[in-house]
This record gives sequence, C-alpha cells and structure tokens, in this order.
Amino acid sequence: MSIVLRKVWEMVSWRSNTSTVASTSSSEVPRSDMGELELLPSDILMQILRLLGPKEAAKLSVACKGLRSLVSDNRLWVHFLQTHQAEPSGDSVFFAETTLSSGYPLPAFVGHRPQLSFKHIYGQRAQVPGSIIIDGGSGYCKFGWSKYGCPSGRSATFLEFGNIESPMMQVKQSKQPVIVSIPICHYDDTESAKALRQQLKEAIYASLFDMNVPAVCAVNQATLALYAAKRTSGIVVNIGFQVTSVVPILNGRVMRKVGVEVIGLGALKLTGYLREKMQLNNLSFQSLYTVRTLKEKLCYVALDYEAELLKDTQASFEAAGEGWFTLSKERFQTAEILFQPHLAGVQAMSLHQAIALCVEHCHSADLAGDSDWYKTIVLSGGTACLPGLAERIEKELRALLPPYMSNGIRVIPPPFGADTPWFGAKIIGNLSTFPDHWCVTKKKFRQKPRLSLIW
Repeated sequence: MSIVLRKVWEMVSWRSNTSTVASTSSSEVPRSDMGELELLPSDILMQILRLLGPKEAAKLSVACKGLRSLVSDNRLWVHFLQTHQAEPSGDSVFFAETTLSSGYPLPAFVGHRPQLSFKHIYGQRAQVPGSIIIDGGSGYCKFGWSKYGCPSGRSATFLEFGNIESPMMQVKQSKQPVIVSIPICHYDDTESAKALRQQLKEAIYASLFDMNVPAVCAVNQATLALYAAKRTSGIVVNIGFQVTSVVPILNGRVMRKVGVEVIGLGALKLTGYLREKMQLNNLSFQSLYTVRTLKEKLCYVALDYEAELLKDTQASFEAAGEGWFTLSKERFQTAEILFQPHLAGVQAMSLHQAIALCVEHCHSADLAGDSDWYKTIVLSGGTACLPGLAERIEKELRALLPPYMSNGIRVIPPPFGADTPWFGAKIIGNLSTFPDHWCVTKKKFRQKPRLSLIW
C-alpha cells in the first residue's frame, strides 16, 4: 500500500508542476490521465483516497480529471468528517446536514430531500468557529466546546453529590456562540405557563448577552435528545433529577397541546430508595454520592420483576475510598419503583402508564404528517441508562396499548448515555450553516425582546 501511495503522490506532484503537455501521437496518448491507476478497482482507489486524507484527495482531483468523480463521492467526505472533524458517526452528519441545516422551524420535506455535496459541506464545517455548549441538567451541568469529542467537564447542581470533573474552559465569550440546553418546565399550554416560559427565555438570553456573548441558541433538552438519536419527531422520556417528563415532539416542536406528562419520580427518588434498602441491610456508606455510584454500576431493570425475585442476583463493586459493596435484590428493586411507585410509598402514575397515555393522546390528535411519528420513544437522562429499561418499557406498552398503537413502537436507550442532550447540541453547533438560522444575536434580541424563540 505504501508503494501505491508513493506512486499516487508522485503522479499528483508531477501533474501539479506541469502546466503544459506536449502534443503526442494518438498511439502515445493513454486512455485517460489516470495512468496505471486506471487498472485499480474503484474500491481500492477509494481506500487510497481515504489514506491520503482530505487535502491530498482534493489536490488529486485537480491534478487528475479521471478521479474527480471518485473524489466527489459523498461517502469519502463523510468518512473524512468522522476521522478529521471528530464527528460521532456518518449517519449523524448526514442527518444534521439534510434535516437541520436550514434552521428552525424544521422544513417538512415533500418527496426527495435536497442533494448535498459533502465535499462542499466538509469545507464549510471546517470554517465553523465552534460554540460553547452548556447542558444545564437538573442534577449535573455538562459543558464543553462543540469541536471536542465529549463534554470538557461537569458541575454538580446538587451539593451532596460533590463538584466533580469541572475544569475551567479557556474561551473568549465575546467570540464564541453559546448553545444552552434547558430542562422542560412550565409544561402546560395555558397562557400563564406560556408567560412563565417567555420570562425564563428572556432572562437566559439577557444574562448571556450581558456577558458579551455574540449569539445564543437555547433548545430544550428533550428536543436535543431527539436530535442525538437522529430523529426530529417522537416521544422523549427524560428521567430528570426530581421528575420524569414524557414529551411529544413533532418536527422539532414540543406538542404541548397534545400534552406533556410529568411524574413525580426522578433519579433522586431512586437513589434515596436504594439508600433505604442498604440501611435496612446494615450497609454503611459515607455519602449519597456513593449510593448514586452503586446505582449506576450495579442496578438494572428486570424484564419480569416476579421472576427476578427468585434468582440469585448478587454482585459487588468497589467504591473509591469506601471499599467493596455487595448488593442482591436491591439491584433491580431500585428501578422497579418507576413501574410500581407504591413500593417506595409514592402515589404517582407509573412510567409505562404515563408513556401509554402520551401515545394515546398523540394518536387521538391525528396531526398532519407521518401517522406513526409517536412510535419512536427516545430515553434521556443518567437513570435512563440503566440496563434493561428500554426492553421493559416496550414490554409494558404492548401489554397496555391496543395492537394498532403498540405495533411498531421502538424504545431507544440514550444514544450517548447521560450526555445525550449535550451531543444533540453538538450536532447543531457543528452544522455547516451554524450559527446562521439557529442563533439569536444580541442586536436582534434588543430590537425584538419578545422573540418566539426555539423552545
């Protein structure tokens, strides 16, 4: 392969340095300007181009006309986007550029989507300055730069969990746009709820613009989680710190008129329930942070709760600074309160009942577009990462709903774990058209303070 690459580069260099070619007889003219490369299969040539990299591949297309079609292949540039611009997947890039690049409100495509040149998109994305992403979760705030592969750090918003992984970001706020993820709040579609949401929007934008931020994009966490799953429509189940919200979203817009369901059960309640179980079993610990760690490392969701009670489910984990802990039935009893809240003495609707109710409302609403849009259910939040949760929800929904509603339902675990909304924001922040279409500038905000903002 190194020999082939050397020959390719020698040909590129020779053709780039040759401005004129002497005329020759027809017997001396090759079939094309590709020379010996013409003997290679196209898949081998594609592999060579991938190894050369984006800059050299672009040079080669200028020097060798016979390779221009291959160099313009979208698959090649999607590969370069993944390997040279730290994009999570080619599917994410394709979804973003074909669906989100025109900004909000999202276009409703009729027929075929527009044809795009990912070679051109690669160049545009390379020029995007990047943005600061602040994912303001109810338990932890994740922050970082959109050009990074993951959040730079996290800051606990619940003091007993401690302040972890929180390095300072060295950025100039006057140069970088900011994307802020906002938890779903003021759920109703009433006038008072609308007014409260508007006040919160204006407060967030005003605070950031007072810090000389050039442009701001604020999107709710549920919508960002949906984007991270490469969807624009569906139901997002966000298990937050104190409450769980079930949010129907159609074409990027929260359908509050359909109804957002809210359950008074969240990650803190699960952690507290595990703490009670451990205390009953005389398991001592120093902080709630240790209990939370054990929940994340050892707990799971049983597909069949009664059958799981008969099994040996013992497992151990070594918590930093506190030694080894061994849990048994607590491992699946902790998450069971999502489906049977009464086990923890909580009077609330169960998770699967709230989702089923949302599905019924979406079906009854009979909204324009894909009639099955609500059958994609995306999970979000750290607790939503518990193994077995997606499978249990699907099972319970099929038992609750009639076949014409439950057939085709798919529950998707958090695509990027607890950082899923952050990655949804990253998809927006790295768009070839960003910050245009998505951001509000300080000037625009001052001119029209009661903007109809995205979330």
